[in-house]
Amino acid sequence: MDSVDEHAEGLVVGVDSGGSGLRIALADATGGAVLGTVASREPVRTGPGGISAAHFLEQVLPAVRELLAPHGTRPVLAVAVGAAGMATLGEELRAELPGAFAVAWGVRRLALAADAVTAYAGALGQHPGAVVAGGTGMIALGTDLASWRRADGWGHLLGDCGSGAWIGRAGLEAAMRAHDGRRGGSEALLARAEKLFGPAAGLPGALYPRTDRPAVLASFAPEVGRCAADDPVAAGILGRAARHVAEAAEAVCPDGPDARVALTGGLFRLGDPLLVPLRAALAELVPHARTVTAAGDPLAGAVALAAGLAGGTLRLPEDPALLRLFGGEPA
Repeated sequence: MDSVDEHAEGLVVGVDSGGSGLRIALADATGGAVLGTVASREPVRTGPGGISAAHFLEQVLPAVRELLAPHGTRPVLAVAVGAAGMATLGEELRAELPGAFAVAWGVRRLALAADAVTAYAGALGQHPGAVVAGGTGMIALGTDLASWRRADGWGHLLGDCGSGAWIGRAGLEAAMRAHDGRRGGSEALLARAEKLFGPAAGLPGALYPRTDRPAVLASFAPEVGRCAADDPVAAGILGRAARHVAEAAEAVCPDGPDARVALTGGLFRLGDPLLVPLRAALAELVPHARTVTAAGDPLAGAVALAAGLAGGTLRLPEDPALLRLFGGEPA
């Protein structure tokens, strides 16, 4: 089969690995149309060597075998994996996945990316700009297609400013201020905190021993959003969060009239109480960039990376921590 026929008949695999589990897609190499998906709610384990390649393969190989079954002998031309923690914990994946995929499917081309990169590719494709991915945490990633710039994503103790955890913590602080009778408190947030977590005085004992503190904090962010229309303290928290998100976008967004900014992730489902001040802050801080709706999610971004790699059209820049490419050019 010559290279033109191979590409026309070829398939690509995209994988999105995060804290809530794995999602895997099989797609046409030409155009990236998704042919099937498989999801697992079991997150890939992390051990002394970082993200476990063995546990990753234990889930991915059977799932892809299932997806490939209806497609006969069509070859897998490229694979792209986006994983939370790839930048700092992905050494084992980078060492083992190229060989494992070559043995399993004869695949020659592989992209291993931080989840922020697949979020970027899903949201903006291969256009210059900035993407802010917000959920429990928050990270901004931007590129001029020559290099990447990152802002925040440093966790709830050192950063993630404006994230769900940040909003939730600020809301709970305002609740505790109201409990104490201090300035800056919110009776509305105190009532919601006690409804969710019990008496305010017991909140430190309920929260501090938890190993999932960021998620617990973030679980209170929707309550801040619900109070914002009638409570100036809650509205002020979301206004400050919006400013933090816009500052992260400003830090990574390239200059130039073609730059775009997109928002992706569950944080922005808080809706207008967050989005209205955020749009205003973006217009002030990155006035040259056009704010657009994210085209797709991180799994769509992984498929787009794989399809670009298979066709030799991938323009997003390599980076030792953020995006590593393996294999030669298409034959």
